[in-house]
Amino acid sequence: MWTPVGRGRWHGRAPTVWATAAAHRGLLEPRRTPSRGAAAKSRTLDRLYSSADRKEKIDMSRFSVENIRNFSIIAHVDHGKSTLADRLLELTGTIDKTKNNKQVLDKLQVERERGITVKAQTASLFYNCEGKQYLLNLIDTPGHVDFSYEVSRSLSACQGVLLVVDANEGIQAQTVANFFLAFEAQLSVIPVINKIDLKNADPARVEKQIEKVFDIPSDECIKISAKLGTNIERVLQAVIERIPPPKVHRKNPLKALVFDSTFDQYRGVIANVALFDGVVSKGDKIISAHTKKTYEVNEVGVLNPNEQPTHKLYAGQVGYLIAGMKDVTEAQIGDTLYLHKQPVEPLPGFKSAKPMVFAGMYPIDQSEYNNLKSAVEKLTINDSSVTVHRDSSLALGAGWRLGFLGLLHMEVFNQRLEQEYNASVILTTPTVPYKAVLSSAKLIKEYREKEITIINPAQFPDKSKVTEYLEPVILGTIITPDEYTGKVMMLCQV
Repeated sequence: MWTPVGRGRWHGRAPTVWATAAAHRGLLEPRRTPSRGAAAKSRTLDRLYSSADRKEKIDMSRFSVENIRNFSIIAHVDHGKSTLADRLLELTGTIDKTKNNKQVLDKLQVERERGITVKAQTASLFYNCEGKQYLLNLIDTPGHVDFSYEVSRSLSACQGVLLVVDANEGIQAQTVANFFLAFEAQLSVIPVINKIDLKNADPARVEKQIEKVFDIPSDECIKISAKLGTNIERVLQAVIERIPPPKVHRKNPLKALVFDSTFDQYRGVIANVALFDGVVSKGDKIISAHTKKTYEVNEVGVLNPNEQPTHKLYAGQVGYLIAGMKDVTEAQIGDTLYLHKQPVEPLPGFKSAKPMVFAGMYPIDQSEYNNLKSAVEKLTINDSSVTVHRDSSLALGAGWRLGFLGLLHMEVFNQRLEQEYNASVILTTPTVPYKAVLSSAKLIKEYREKEITIINPAQFPDKSKVTEYLEPVILGTIITPDEYTGKVMMLCQV
């Protein structure tokens, strides 16, 4: 059978919120001491720093590796990941606590309209616990299966995850899939049972599910209501206590992993990086392990949740880097960046995403071909799971054959093209890939392989050249309560 994708099975004290006066924090570069009255007012705030301080550069050297925690929030769709992220941002003083804080990290218009997360977003949180200053790098990830590639990439920059489960719905399909991604990456898993405020919530039942399916003791579960802010302090305490600091070396040469990127028409490529070794600062000459091109770093910083420039980024930290990459082809997800004249062994990078559906995309007017080509190239920087092949049609003209992880992924990509680049396109009916087994040695020599993959119906070879056609088949694991086992087996046999 082709394409098996199923997975197997196996068998305190609340932290203290930071003082908010810049002089008290000691995070920012030295500045004029405010008057006594001003200082008194600033201590009453819940924010890490005032709006006036936002442009001041943070001294990231104050965070030792032992006081850094990198973690992602993973869950099934609509189990409350983004709402939990909002509460964590509020509790750490990263954003003001207001009624308007709803999915703050969901920055795309399509995310706001659909009410789902489609892009993983990073935020650096500064937090004080028992007299120690911590840097908590949070990555909020999508919950829909079509965006699972965002999750797997995000986990490469983390040492632990918060596995959020709805207290009413319990464990769902993406709960299991995302758990296995974290488990295979050998990350610490902290189960968080959310929505305990709901009328039909049954956290005790969900605790038993987590213990039975994931073999995680029920006493390790944290019961919260992200909507009401209940027990959020316990989540932060668990992150500090149960997620290990990154294993990095700051004295080694720079080794930075590009795990995401966006394109800005004025500044070029903005790369999200996780530093595994060394230090990087503005003015450094860096080299891409993929292209071998040399760049000068124009800006480094952290996302808080918006861009906050810093003087340097150190090993163990997650942030952004701008280095004058103007060509969209220069930004490769999974690339390793290192200092000029200090070559290093490239990091493993990421497995390529495997498209599940393909569709043709053509400009409504062929005169818009070049503009649409530029838009597709820029958008695929931000969504590297999309595959692009040039295509042409007698009826529609020149275009592309695009591969997506699912139908929702295709719809969102099309919607982002329209909203972010004002591009209107013709999208053909999606199809799945097929394989054809060639019938003769001559054909195998011609095609250079025995089995050829067909992503465009127009490319189907003649039947006389093929011994058999193969279509995708999924091997899956069904997890169900015992009382439904018989009925589920009957459905599977239909």
